[in-house]
Amino acid sequence: MAKKKISSGQPGALQARSVSGVRPKPFAATPTPALFAGMGPTDSMSPALRDDVAGGRWVAGILSFMMLVVPAIGVPDELLLQDTLKSMVASFAVLGAALLFFWLQRRRIEALRWHVLMWLPLSLMFYALGSMAWSHAYLGGVEAIRWFIFSLLLWLGMNTLTRERLPGLAWGIHVGAMLASVWTALQFWIDFRYFPQGPNPASTFVNRNFFAEYVVCTLPFSVWLLAQSRNAKLIAFLALSLSLNVVALLMTGTRSALAAMWLLLFVVFPLLGFAYRRQLAFSSWDMPRRVAAAGIMLIAVIGLGLIPTDNPKIAAELRGENALERGILRSFSVLTDRDEFSTGSLSIRLTLWKATGRMIGDRPLSGVGAGAWEVYAPLYQTAGSQIETDYYAHNEILQLLAEYGLIGWGFVLCLAAYLASAAWATLKSSTTESIAQAPLRAMALSSLLALLIVSNAGFPWRLASTGLIFAICLSILAASDTRLSLRKRWTATELRWTPQRSHALVLSTSLLIVLATHISWQAVQCERKIVRAVQLALAISQSGDPNNPGWDRSKLEMMDLIQEGIAINPHYRKLTPMVADELAHWGDWKNAILVWESMVASRPYVVAILSNVGRGYAQLGDAGKVREYLVRARRIQPAAIPVRSLEVLFLSRTGRGELAARLVKQYLAEGSYDYDMVNTSWLLGLRSGDYDLAIRGLELRNEKWPARKVDGLLKLGNLYANQIKDDSKALASYQAALAAASPDMKVAVRQQIPPAFLARL
Repeated sequence: MAKKKISSGQPGALQARSVSGVRPKPFAATPTPALFAGMGPTDSMSPALRDDVAGGRWVAGILSFMMLVVPAIGVPDELLLQDTLKSMVASFAVLGAALLFFWLQRRRIEALRWHVLMWLPLSLMFYALGSMAWSHAYLGGVEAIRWFIFSLLLWLGMNTLTRERLPGLAWGIHVGAMLASVWTALQFWIDFRYFPQGPNPASTFVNRNFFAEYVVCTLPFSVWLLAQSRNAKLIAFLALSLSLNVVALLMTGTRSALAAMWLLLFVVFPLLGFAYRRQLAFSSWDMPRRVAAAGIMLIAVIGLGLIPTDNPKIAAELRGENALERGILRSFSVLTDRDEFSTGSLSIRLTLWKATGRMIGDRPLSGVGAGAWEVYAPLYQTAGSQIETDYYAHNEILQLLAEYGLIGWGFVLCLAAYLASAAWATLKSSTTESIAQAPLRAMALSSLLALLIVSNAGFPWRLASTGLIFAICLSILAASDTRLSLRKRWTATELRWTPQRSHALVLSTSLLIVLATHISWQAVQCERKIVRAVQLALAISQSGDPNNPGWDRSKLEMMDLIQEGIAINPHYRKLTPMVADELAHWGDWKNAILVWESMVASRPYVVAILSNVGRGYAQLGDAGKVREYLVRARRIQPAAIPVRSLEVLFLSRTGRGELAARLVKQYLAEGSYDYDMVNTSWLLGLRSGDYDLAIRGLELRNEKWPARKVDGLLKLGNLYANQIKDDSKALASYQAALAAASPDMKVAVRQQIPPAFLARL
């Protein structure tokens, strides 16, 4: 390429440079595509802010590819959680894009872009780093990393996402959503099981709510691509793929995402389409194109939406046999389901929100520390309402205020002020440039609107795919502010740049990639070990004979795996306690306590785990330890069922069986019991001769915990045979136990039936 120079006679004149140091033609001289005619920089804008950066298209290409890949890929086994994979891919993509960006700017002396929005995630990152000193260090560190990646993506986007590159980004988002929707449809229609997950259909995500919250945020990008397309084949493809995304969202039945979808489809998109009809290509479509687009979408949504599910798990929920029925029923379930506010998922969220409100009121300025909501939430739940299986408040705004205090308030208020200002600036566009950019800004604002709606009932900011969309949308608005010369002190400004800064950041980013590689490897190893240990524990329990010597080698392997996993990450609360629970069911209380206490060190206020440790020490005969954990649990939630259960057990083991029996009868009558309490009631009744209490405990256990029904029926048969001396009822119990046993368990069950009764079966 021949050398070209820009006159340096004017202050601040730029010299665009290639990687090799040869100066190409200035970017300002590049012909502007017709789609963006009239949207070029103005003379009032600093050249440093209007000029493109070296290699920006490569960085933007990486970001676009990232937005396609992250939602589309998943893990085919359970040894790594889906969002762990997505988070790793997103982090490496952002860090890799940053390394390339800094390397390509190693000779740059002109300023880059900066925006006031950058201070919002950075303030949360700095708070998270500080909270590591006085709150939960591990969770604070996780939050700091999350907001760092968010900030880096926001800054890269505002410096590389030019108008010409936004269609490529939109295509990456749309295709990623389409591929994820294909997996969802296959799970719904044919019970496709390649990606293990929780509630179906969840595509490549762990939970269907996560997929729904993601895909609804992509709809504005898909609609924008459709509205600005002119090619008939492209219009048909976009109409069909957009319809598939809508149908996939209906399949999930996620109400917050459905509410956001209805708002977008029937209010936001029609208004924006009318307002910006002159800037978008759809207004110039001929009649065949309009009929084709509308017809394809109508036929696809209805046709695909009426295909019934062949997934037994979805059918068993009785929430609709097809996508249309499911989406409509779930959309209105809040109004039609009377139990939703008392026993449904909304009642659980209300409990969490109330506890979070009390947390905010207790520490409005300092907060409880970044990521520490799950640590302190048990302290703020009302008596008898403990919910300890959730790790987030299911409301991003409330959780942010509870964890970050005054900094969180500043983030929420400043973000709301900026978005309101950006929306107003978009609506009142009057210049040629601002009018031309309005549809792009409206696309980003619409996606953020959907994100904020689902953020009130979930935690999409903490998930890889939706977190990326959050940062990308803000970067689109920030870059647009710069192009429109909205250069106020509180919006777009310059960031001074030097080659030395590029060199330092290349080195720093390289080190961060090495660190990210180490963290990712540790995360993979930790999850693999813990998940494998859980799988072994469940397999041993499901055998029906967990104490068979044939399982000894598997038990040793399981304990090695869980201890190695805990050594890597002692704060992994989601799966680790499952191993301890199974150990307790086998009677291996010593090892169960070992695992539970590792969790107590990280989450000291979880009443269920404290009670489990106390119960374990009761089985080992350590009354002092039982009292210690009973006092700790009672201080947090005195009326919690696990605490009452531990109290009954403690009394029965310390010679106060009469008081324990009186309390357990009261709790059973109130319906305030758990597995351990009904089990204790059986033992109390057996020891004291109160066989009615023993029978009541076993019958409740069989009814409420069917997985233990076979064992309960065998115990009931032994009670009738040995203590009550009622052969007919004993025989009936043994027959029921044999009938309830699975084929592979029948031999083990027969071995536990007394020969005199076995001969009569």
